[in-house]
Amino acid sequence: MFKKNQTAILERWITNQTADESLREDLMSNEDLRIESDELVTAFVNAANEQNIDNADSPDFDHVLEILSGISISRARQGYSPRETGLFILGLKQALLQVLQEEVADPKELITATIQVSKLFDSFAITTFETFIKGREEVILRQTDEISEISTPVIRVWDGILALPIIGTLDSARTQVVMESLLTEIVASGSSVAILDISGVPTVDSLVAQHLLKTVSATRLMGAECIISGIRPEIAQTIVHLGIDLSTIVTKASLASALVYAFKTLRLEVKKALPRQSNII
Repeated sequence: MFKKNQTAILERWITNQTADESLREDLMSNEDLRIESDELVTAFVNAANEQNIDNADSPDFDHVLEILSGISISRARQGYSPRETGLFILGLKQALLQVLQEEVADPKELITATIQVSKLFDSFAITTFETFIKGREEVILRQTDEISEISTPVIRVWDGILALPIIGTLDSARTQVVMESLLTEIVASGSSVAILDISGVPTVDSLVAQHLLKTVSATRLMGAECIISGIRPEIAQTIVHLGIDLSTIVTKASLASALVYAFKTLRLEVKKALPRQSNII
């Protein structure tokens, strides 16, 4: 029955979608929506029959589930909400039930068919939500990695001197990114002094201090001297209260002070140029 009414099902579904005020025309054109809908309807009517209509786990619906998964992941990446994605598949269920009411005259047969279709599409909806969540998690993880890379830039401030300004809270995962970025740049540039500037770190607790110590130790193993700058008064007090020992590490209140110390370490001297004398007599 679904096969012979394929066009009617598609048109009813498209009509319901385009009439919905929540339709996201900014994310997908009506033409793309029709193509996506037509593909799913075609796959469903070709797979559905009297033997499998009440069994969502039937291998006959593998292609339908594959299409649904692709749509869910695509919509997660495009910026659709879970509700909008769920309403998409439930809209097809509504269109099928409307066609059933028009085509099936026997009340008992209609009730049976309605229950079967509802059960089937409720299972499809669950699969859609699960796949959508997976796609959204992939997007979040990718964005988190990109933000971590952007927020830990290693800067060559002078020949042989690197600076790594840290902004935000340090955790185990971010410490690993910081260490990898810093050690890679030490090898690439041959620098012998690295400055970790923590003026952008809101608070320093024992865990953050341990992460800093690990980074300093890794830097020293690479043969470079490590300086921690940006020690604000409140952070200094917190470190003292926590009993954290940073006596073996060179610390400075500002990045400028750390840079001056780095110049002295490398026996460099920066002087102001004398004003040019006029040659006019």
